[in-house]
Amino acid sequence: MEPAARFRREIRAFQDAARRAAGTGAAPAVPSCPGWSVADLVIHLGSVHRGVFSIIKDRRDGPPDASDLSFAGLPPDLTGWPDPQHAPNLGPIPDGVLDWFEEGAARLEALFNEHEAGDPAWTWSKEQTVGFWVRVQTIEAAVHRWDAENAVGVPRPIHEDVAADAVTQTFEVMVPARREWTQAPAGAGERFRFRRTDGEGDWAVHFDGPDVRLSFEADGGAFDVELAGSASDLMLFLWHRIPADGLDVRGDKSRLDRYFALAPPV
Repeated sequence: MEPAARFRREIRAFQDAARRAAGTGAAPAVPSCPGWSVADLVIHLGSVHRGVFSIIKDRRDGPPDASDLSFAGLPPDLTGWPDPQHAPNLGPIPDGVLDWFEEGAARLEALFNEHEAGDPAWTWSKEQTVGFWVRVQTIEAAVHRWDAENAVGVPRPIHEDVAADAVTQTFEVMVPARREWTQAPAGAGERFRFRRTDGEGDWAVHFDGPDVRLSFEADGGAFDVELAGSASDLMLFLWHRIPADGLDVRGDKSRLDRYFALAPPV
């Protein structure tokens, strides 16, 4: 499946989950995102979409100015809309909020389809391409779909192709960024192995000083701890959505706290 098609699939799944949540007559709290409701999820993700659209379309060299919300395409009358400064917003979700989200997501999808993955675009990462945004926004849509479903019932697993890519992306992109943003402690040689049980996938992660070293095959060396599970469960654990209880954990379980000190969730 083409990357933009994955984005469309995950966005539509999020939209369905958000509309089901809205159908309850309120905006349920999201246990996996403390302090947020489903309405806050919709506003957050919709705002991100419109910010990314502006970055690519307007060829910006940074994110839009947060003090000027013209990029967000908000209506003049925001009566009844959730206010991000007063989260969690637990009142009914206006239809206009969901329509606004879906319009912004559709515009971003169309823009992704107009570009090649290697086309230049500013990002907060070392990779400065449109393809970076497609990948990141697909993963974010998938995890927030899980969050929205988790708010009203039993969430479905993350689709295996997105989940496996998200595990790789975690170590290639998110962990180095998190370490820099939070001034995480230096690694002291800690080694973690994440093994997928529902398909091919083996991620060996080594923390050495400021560096995060990733290999895709266990080299037979010793690990502080190994976690095995489905691609979805590994992704959700790494994104701090589920505990390690549902995974097969071998080695020193106490080292899992050390992992999240080295790779703080943000």
